[in-house]
Amino acid sequence: MSLRPDLTVAAVVEREGRFLLVEERVGNAMVFNQPAGHVERGEELTAAVIRETLEESAWTFQPEALTGIYLWDQPEKQRSYLRFTFCGRVTQHDPKRRLDRGIERALWMDRTQLVMRSSRLRSPMVLRCIDDYLEGRRYPLGVVQHMLRDLSAPGLERRAGALESGRILPLLDRLS
Repeated sequence: MSLRPDLTVAAVVEREGRFLLVEERVGNAMVFNQPAGHVERGEELTAAVIRETLEESAWTFQPEALTGIYLWDQPEKQRSYLRFTFCGRVTQHDPKRRLDRGIERALWMDRTQLVMRSSRLRSPMVLRCIDDYLEGRRYPLGVVQHMLRDLSAPGLERRAGALESGRILPLLDRLS
């Protein structure tokens, strides 16, 4: 079986100890996530994270660094997600902007509030990305060009296929 993960991006934005999140409806549940979403065909990763952040939170995002690349495998759903997470800052907010379908609201929460609501996180990647950010993980934006080439290298499918259900593989640590 070959690995064909959904390519996604996410934004980690911290302001005064609080993180920008969205509350969204997934099925019948309300969950918390970073502004995040799928990369469109032919779209650059940084353009995708800027677009997704605006569409989901009404904030204009300026990526400053890559925080990490994560592979989350869900064998029970026969899906995998390859998430490129960027950290940066927001500059403008348009409170009149309509948010993407399914997004109820954008909000700011600190890590403690997130941990207290851990059962409502969309995936384990939400807290993992924030923790990596808080640990100071930062990679230059230019590394993404090289990582895309490296991710197609032989052996990635074997490593990804060995993941346990729901386990997150931080790829930057594995590929260095």
